[in-house]
Amino acid sequence: MNTVPAFACQIGEIARRAGEAIMAIYQADFAVQTKADASPLTAADLAAQKVIMAALCALDPMLPVLSEEARVLPWSERRSWTRYWLVDPLDGTREFIKRNGEFTVNIALVDDHQSVLGVVLAPVTGELFVAERGKGAWLQTVRGGDWQRLQARALASPPILAGSRSHGSLQDGLLKGLLGTDYQRVPLGSSLKFCLIARGDADVYLRLGPTSEWDTAAAQSVLQEAGGAVLDLQGQMFSYNRGESLLNPEFIAVGDTSVDWALRLRAARQSSP
Repeated sequence: MNTVPAFACQIGEIARRAGEAIMAIYQADFAVQTKADASPLTAADLAAQKVIMAALCALDPMLPVLSEEARVLPWSERRSWTRYWLVDPLDGTREFIKRNGEFTVNIALVDDHQSVLGVVLAPVTGELFVAERGKGAWLQTVRGGDWQRLQARALASPPILAGSRSHGSLQDGLLKGLLGTDYQRVPLGSSLKFCLIARGDADVYLRLGPTSEWDTAAAQSVLQEAGGAVLDLQGQMFSYNRGESLLNPEFIAVGDTSVDWALRLRAARQSSP
C-alpha cells in the first residue's frame, strides 16, 4: 500500500500540537524537577501531556490512555485492556535539558499486546514519523510537506550502530558477537534511534539498560512497518501490557530481518564475558 495512513496522520497532528507546547518552553528558561524514580521532569513534559490527553480523550473518551506523566493504573485494572493508547509526551527529557534537540513525542496504539500504530515527532527538526499496521511507515520532514515511504536497509558492511547519548556505553563483548569488531557508532537520543534504522541510515540499536513500555511502542511500530523488528535478547518480538511492571526487557532493534538475530544473540551471549 502506497497511501499514507489517514488515522496515523491524524494522531501525528496531535503530536505536532504537543511539539508546539514543548518548543514554547524549550526556547525559554525552565526549571527541572526530579521524579520519584530519579528521572527528570520539566514543564514541557506536563504541557505535552495536557495537549495529548485532551486530544485523545476527545477522539475516543472510552479508550484508555497509559502515559509516563499520568498516574499508572494498577495491573488489576490494566490486565483487562485489549486496546489502549501508550504515550510518552516527551521522550528524552535529559536531551531536552541539554538542549541538543534529540527528544521526541511518542504516541502508540496498542491492540492485543501489539503496537499497531505509532507516531514519533522530533519537535526541533519538525520530522514526523507515522506508521500503521499493514500501511507502512512514513516520514514528513516539515508540517504540510510531502510524505516519504520508509524502508529499512539490508545489513551494511560495516554496520552502523545507533547508541544512546545518556545511558552509558553498550557491552562491547555482546556487540562483538552480534556485529564483529568492524562497526560504526552513531550516538543519538530518545526513540530517534529506532527511526534512524527505519529510514535506512543505521542497522542496529542494542539496549541493555532499563526502558519503559512508552519509550518503545511508537517507534517499534515505525520500525516494523519499515521492515525492521524489535526483539528481546531471546529473539522474541516485543509485546505490551504484559503485567504489573511497565519495564521492558533488554532488547535489540534491527533493520534487516533476514538476519537470524536470535541465533546471533545466543552465540553472542555465550561468548560474552
